[in-house]
Amino acid sequence: MTVVDTVARVRVGSGSPVERLVCHPRLPLIAGLDSQRPAVHVWDHGAGRLRELGTVGADSRDYGDASWERRHRIPALAWHPDQPLLVVAGEAGAVRWTPDGLSELDGLPASASYRDLAFSPDGRALWATPSSTDAPNAWELSDVLDLASGTAGTGPQWDTGVAAHPAGGLVATLRSNQGATFGIFARVDDRTTPASLRVLRRALILDVDGYETPIFSADGRHLAIRGNAYENSLQVFEFPALHRVLATTLGEPNPGYPYPEEWRAQLVAWSRHNIAFGAQPGVLWIGTPTGMLVAVDLDNQRATEHDVLAGSPVTALSATPTGDLVVATGGGDLVLLSVPADATPARAVDAEAMRAAVTAFLDATSEVPDDADAEAHLVLTDGTRTWEPADRTTVTTATETDPTWLRLQAAINARHRDSSPPN
Repeated sequence: MTVVDTVARVRVGSGSPVERLVCHPRLPLIAGLDSQRPAVHVWDHGAGRLRELGTVGADSRDYGDASWERRHRIPALAWHPDQPLLVVAGEAGAVRWTPDGLSELDGLPASASYRDLAFSPDGRALWATPSSTDAPNAWELSDVLDLASGTAGTGPQWDTGVAAHPAGGLVATLRSNQGATFGIFARVDDRTTPASLRVLRRALILDVDGYETPIFSADGRHLAIRGNAYENSLQVFEFPALHRVLATTLGEPNPGYPYPEEWRAQLVAWSRHNIAFGAQPGVLWIGTPTGMLVAVDLDNQRATEHDVLAGSPVTALSATPTGDLVVATGGGDLVLLSVPADATPARAVDAEAMRAAVTAFLDATSEVPDDADAEAHLVLTDGTRTWEPADRTTVTTATETDPTWLRLQAAINARHRDSSPPN
């Protein structure tokens, strides 16, 4: 049986629970978003200890009760892939945090108001969305900021985080719409300066919107996506095949409108950032409102519960570069957990196999032309079925068990067919 050990536990300096945790991809550093105000705390987790290093936005005012205003005030953040450098963009602009302190981020367009950030894998560019351009389609573009020259260009549309495959050369992100969300894959083109994204035709399609940043497992074999705007969904896909191996709802499924108050209460009780892949390939960890941690063995389709938080709700969960788990609790604590290597058999990460998987994915698809409407070129899958571009323009029937986007598309196509004059 898997054993989970508590390595360290500290109180968050503000005393407020943390609602999202983002670990540095290589260094023992953690960033955590405060749940009460637009502030970001930073900790060091080296040598088995947790030590708070500082806070970005320590003097910011509380969010208050207006949920719409709150969503717009939540800061965006991104770790540099190699350096101890965190960029935070919020209502007061964008700043750089390093162990030496805070400084302004130079070179940002004056009109920038970014909702999400990501560093390019080489660390030379900052990808940001939405674009700062004054064009009417700014939400359909992103900014590419050359940190060396301070210049800004435009890139393809994305709106919800960027997840890099551990083998490199490929990233996953999302393009959200109320009817459907595309899980976009892009090749990282490091032949350009700065590195740019080349959107690929092969993509996922997720019902409705409201998803969080995708997460690759440490061995690159799985991609997990937490959502959505209407219930606490969780889907996991095999990579590179994109077969769906898990589709579940955390808590009670959506009962339909009008929503009972009891259901709404349990909906918001679940953290939106409560999944992580740890050191064991094929195992996904889920934090719950009861404080239980659930280890899901995706290969064997088994789940094991671990009661290590004494009933305190999990408000955020992440994994360190070494595979330890970092948990934020509803009581305002940060906890570092370890799954000992000898507690359960673990499959070694095969770097050559990871690179081969990325190569296979790239070889099985092609790039969307830069000046093209991406949606018209995407070959979409939900993990069980695949739709070519022509399929989406001709489908006219769907059942109640089909996803919302497919039912809507079928209804639109059928209406268009019925209103068209006969030949």
